Amino acid sequence: MRETTPATYRLYGRKNSGSFAVQVALEEIGVPYELSWVGSDAGEVAAFRKVNPTGRVPALTLPDGTSMFESAAILIHLALLHPEAALAPPPGSSAHAKFLQWMVFLSANVYEAALRIYYSDRYSERGAADAEAIRGRGTEDFLQFLGLISEELGPYVLGAGYSIADVYLYMLGSWYPDGKAALYERLPALGAHAEHLERRRALTKIDSEHAVSG
Repeated sequence: MRETTPATYRLYGRKNSGSFAVQVALEEIGVPYELSWVGSDAGEVAAFRKVNPTGRVPALTLPDGTSMFESAAILIHLALLHPEAALAPPPGSSAHAKFLQWMVFLSANVYEAALRIYYSDRYSERGAADAEAIRGRGTEDFLQFLGLISEELGPYVLGAGYSIADVYLYMLGSWYPDGKAALYERLPALGAHAEHLERRRALTKIDSEHAVSG
């Protein structure tokens, strides 16, 4: 009898980008996946648009050939598709409702504020002329939103139980312009949260890969 090759995911990303949390999720699940690192030059981005028309990472090609983008959506889909990995509470439960709430909050608010910090000139027709003000407001919002969720940690986003929302939060916090140590000094609850996350094999593996090659 011919052995069948396990279906493989393909993750498109960049070092220290939104693909980090997706890669951790794939490691947590334990499924085979391939990595395609997308460069920032025009040619590579143009080729990548065939997978994701927005040209932004991450994108994930599913085993059946379907491609999807938006990191929060990818993480929620993987959690639903692989319940054995316990990346989210059971669908239909109150805990799952909270999981969805925080995933959307992190994506719509914290992630968006980070984009204003790092791509501030894109948010005004005047470009660089308004960049400093936009970056400053983005940083204020970033800290405000992280402060709000830090008040809910106990020690994880959903209380006592780990979920992939914790990795999403950890990833976003790592983007603070002054570094994680400065962020954790401002928001100690996030520092305690990070200590819990750094005990997980999948996260430490991917964290070290990004630190070395980022």
